[in-house]
Amino acid sequence: MPNINSAKKRVRSNRRKEKVNTIITSSMRTSIKKFEKDVKSGDKEAASKSLNTAIQRVDKAMKNGLVHKNKAARVKSRIMKLKNTMK
Repeated sequence: MPNINSAKKRVRSNRRKEKVNTIITSSMRTSIKKFEKDVKSGDKEAASKSLNTAIQRVDKAMKNGLVHKNKAARVKSRIMKLKNTMK
């Protein structure tokens, strides 16, 4: 346990940031899984909506530094390929 006040504050702020980061990362993963589920069901309209949401969530995670830019590009490429196979 830290003794210095600035270290105590850093622990508190890190906990707050960890919660936010967990929410962003989790929502990214959830939206990708929802898109994959929509593709498997064959619903093109739902898949296109969930695709947009998934791309937005991936971009937000990348912007916040939670996902590397190359991983974000790879994930977006893979989900776009999935959507293109629906035709």
